[in-house]
Amino acid sequence: MNRRLRLTDALPFWLSLTLPPLVVLGALLGGWTVVLAPLTAWSLFSLLDLITPQNHENADPETPEAALFWYRLITLIWWPVQFVLLIWLLWYVPRSGLRGWEAVGLFFGMGVVSGTIGINYAHELLHQRPRWERALGDLLLASVLYSHFRSEHLRVHHQHVATPRDTVTARYNEGFHRFFWRVLRTGHGSAFRAEAALLARRGLGPWDRRNPFWLYLGLQGGMLILALILGGWLGLALFVWQALVAVWQLELVNYVEHYGMTRRHLGEGKYEPVRPHHSWNADHRVTNWLLINLQRHSDHHVKPDRRFPLLQTYDPATAPQLPHGYPVMTALAMVPPLWRRRMNPRVREWRRRHYPDVTDWAGYNAGTNPPPKGA
Repeated sequence: MNRRLRLTDALPFWLSLTLPPLVVLGALLGGWTVVLAPLTAWSLFSLLDLITPQNHENADPETPEAALFWYRLITLIWWPVQFVLLIWLLWYVPRSGLRGWEAVGLFFGMGVVSGTIGINYAHELLHQRPRWERALGDLLLASVLYSHFRSEHLRVHHQHVATPRDTVTARYNEGFHRFFWRVLRTGHGSAFRAEAALLARRGLGPWDRRNPFWLYLGLQGGMLILALILGGWLGLALFVWQALVAVWQLELVNYVEHYGMTRRHLGEGKYEPVRPHHSWNADHRVTNWLLINLQRHSDHHVKPDRRFPLLQTYDPATAPQLPHGYPVMTALAMVPPLWRRRMNPRVREWRRRHYPDVTDWAGYNAGTNPPPKGA
């Protein structure tokens, strides 16, 4: 069902603005309130998912850009909101008298906000054409010391998703902790090689000034210096801690989005085009409001520059469906036996549905198996 977008449709996507006041409240009150923000993001929104019907409706994908103003605005104002909150915390907490565990818990909550919301909004912005929107995305990534995500995501992930060449496509039976360590070890190098290859095609060297890694270095260095100036060595340590928590949140989502997915190998290192069934999809209403439709991930990979309110959903025959929204699924991912019990049967069913002719998935995923006849 297609329908026109209205102003009232945009308002639920502003729910992310409820989280920064909870961080401020935790800083002022201390105690258990320092974790109000993550408790709300993980528990309350998941509970609301349970008591509200899923949203299977699709907006008209031809909706003009001008009609999306109120949707776009939340992604545009988030950088100043997050930046002001972060610099206030860096200044306030070292002078506040909060106990050590309270400061750690508070910046854990800040990391959940900057990872769950900030990196997600950066992801939306980096896919858009206006350079100033992409610049906002770069600023958000620098605030969590993960600037290379831009290169890794655009140059590697979207090119090689659901193949062995994509670092952040989680392999079948690969636990999250092993996945996380693998991504941290290989992600920067993968992103740099992709940018170097792009420069080489233009006849330029890997250290040319047009390599965005120089920008990444400058922005992240600036954030580290600012943290040190505002909060001293304690502030610097807390800033790095919130960045690590944010990256953990991002990679948990990456783990969920493509777990066990594999595109058909066509031989000679080539794979079939990306289709909706190469990403897990979720229509859980409230967490899609919080995450600006990130859970409609199947359509994002089909149309990467489509604005979030226009992302389409698919029926289970077209795209595999997650049993829960991302907060619940990422919690399951932290306990690999529970994750495998919930998801491995779904991956096996996905294989039977879409690739019934593939029998040796171990060799197929490694790219060593020849494609089936007639592929």
